[in-house]
Amino acid sequence: MGLLESLIELDKQLLLFLNSFHNGYWDNFFWMFTSKEVWIPLYLTMAYVIFKKHGLRGFVTLLSIGLLIVLCDQISTNVFKHGIERFRPSHDEELKYLVHLINGKRGGLYGFVSSHSTNSFGLAMFTSLLFRKPAYSFFIFAWATINAYSRIYMGVHFPGDILGGFLLGLLLGWVVYRIYLRVLPRFMVISHHNKRLLKSGIARTFDRDARLIYFSIILMTGTLLAAAKVMLKITA
Repeated sequence: MGLLESLIELDKQLLLFLNSFHNGYWDNFFWMFTSKEVWIPLYLTMAYVIFKKHGLRGFVTLLSIGLLIVLCDQISTNVFKHGIERFRPSHDEELKYLVHLINGKRGGLYGFVSSHSTNSFGLAMFTSLLFRKPAYSFFIFAWATINAYSRIYMGVHFPGDILGGFLLGLLLGWVVYRIYLRVLPRFMVISHHNKRLLKSGIARTFDRDARLIYFSIILMTGTLLAAAKVMLKITA
């Protein structure tokens, strides 16, 4: 067995191990957590923090985030998923009856790399470089990690899909941020125009407002934990 085959077999075994830890409560929680719509309050909070400090010029920042999400979504799907064509575990003939699925959801046919993972870690990378607050970075990367893991829990992605999305998201987040640093000074007055101080200058403009974002992560996660418990009682 070659190295690639060994890695693929290890990926399958790791999936079955991680996917085996499930119950009704966590099924409800991860079903909600992985939904993009649930996190609209988080995205709105980010937009509020950006506009509060930068006003209409904050469109430059939001357009950069929008560009990042488009790149993460399109590259993970059209370049990797359709280019490599690795079946999701939920469509793999060897595994599709062994993995635990939630509400019968199998996802699309191909899974490498995970778009959820790419988008989540891309956003985490870009905004952590933007705000440069250790507490914020901790919470946004924790959020991205749970979001990515939820895809393993739901049986629709291999750990390798998540790892690939993680690396791609970090790379795209960093690249778009570098582009952002070059474009921003043309649209926005920043206290430090020296290139060496530009990054810290942007971060300082947000001061403590980044707290609102990780507070929203804490609040939304707590709400989902409580909602999962209520749903479990209703269906019991």
